[in-house]
Amino acid sequence: MAENAALQQMISVAPKLAELSEQILFGDIWQRSPLSPRDRSLATLAALIALGRERQLAWHFRYGLANGLTRQELVEMITHLAFYAGWPAAATALACLPEEES
Repeated sequence: MAENAALQQMISVAPKLAELSEQILFGDIWQRSPLSPRDRSLATLAALIALGRERQLAWHFRYGLANGLTRQELVEMITHLAFYAGWPAAATALACLPEEES
């Protein structure tokens, strides 16, 4: 699985970054209330799209779907961001969006 390969690469190259990601980012920050994981996925995806961090999008799209977002909601968020983050950012994000909900 690509996520596993990326994680293993991070562990082998930057073990401390992998540890911080697992323990602090996903073990603490993503678990805090009052935002749900679904809300955090939407906010994270909006930031990644606006900042042009396309290499992170595929994984976070799948994570967002697993956290309860629908493909239709993601398409609508991307359409909305076209006006705030720019057309190229929105078009790039659409190209990274999975074809179907998993």
